[in-house]
Amino acid sequence: MAEIRVEPGKAIERILTLELVRVTERAAVASAYWRGRGDKNAADQAAVDAMRRELNRLEIDGTIVIGEGERDEAPMLFIGENVGAGNGPKVDIAVDPLEGTELCADDLAGAICVMAMAESGTLLHAPDAYMHKIAIGPGYAEGTVDLDASPEDNIHSLAKAKGVPVSEIGVLMLDRPRHKDIITRARATGARVRLITDGDVAGVIYTTRPEETGIDLYLGIGAAPEGVLAASALRCVGGQMQTRLILDTEEKIARAAKMGVSDPNRLYKVDELASGDVIVAATGVTTGPLVSGVVLGKDYVETETVVYRSATGTVRRIRAEHREMEKFGPR
Repeated sequence: MAEIRVEPGKAIERILTLELVRVTERAAVASAYWRGRGDKNAADQAAVDAMRRELNRLEIDGTIVIGEGERDEAPMLFIGENVGAGNGPKVDIAVDPLEGTELCADDLAGAICVMAMAESGTLLHAPDAYMHKIAIGPGYAEGTVDLDASPEDNIHSLAKAKGVPVSEIGVLMLDRPRHKDIITRARATGARVRLITDGDVAGVIYTTRPEETGIDLYLGIGAAPEGVLAASALRCVGGQMQTRLILDTEEKIARAAKMGVSDPNRLYKVDELASGDVIVAATGVTTGPLVSGVVLGKDYVETETVVYRSATGTVRRIRAEHREMEKFGPR
């Protein structure tokens, strides 16, 4: 039989794609034990502990660039923390160990464990601030939507590009008082508006599969770190996203400058938020439009994960049945 030869770099990348799945799977199962118990902090801590433990088993030299906060705010998975065994490729890591902590605590739809891995120096080191965001899925010409255009213009432009009436455009926003005006304006166009209480990483990703999620356009203000994670997934499938940081105090401007943000008014596009070779994995904790939640069986656990890879444009859905229960901790 002929020997199969694989380029070392490609072999490492292929292995890391599957290893990322194991990291988010473990975090999702750990937090799933806290579903419906009303303790979002305990659910989040369980996910953080599991994710950090699994990350440190990977053959990588990783640095957390999007995490739980700065060193003085987070004991684990803080920005700048080194993770991994230290003897593999140098990579940037962006994590949201449990997006939708309250969704998990109340056992509501859409909680996920998500992370991105990219070549070192290719993920934006976003400060802990808010940003304006607009995002659409793949298949549209560049400039179909514009962060500086009105909600009405963006909705009409997208409907024209999609070849459908405005009434068939689904718009997603976080249900926040700050969005009251654009919610009213978007609905006035005739578009369908869906509001979510949490989870704008998943919310942006919904635009990549509008036929399943009913969402074509993401609008509004959300956290900057989550914007980088969402952009990482969009870049893998060809979606578009534009963002602008909201740095409205001298203190925020100074903190952002320490992280390399020299222009506080800069408009960032997808490939400026996440460049290089990016891999994203998201595992469901509670069932939502993106992935199914964890199933806690009597002697097994089931998980569903969606994995994105920018280098190949591949999207994989991995349903796994786990029977080595000791790896997940006590029931």
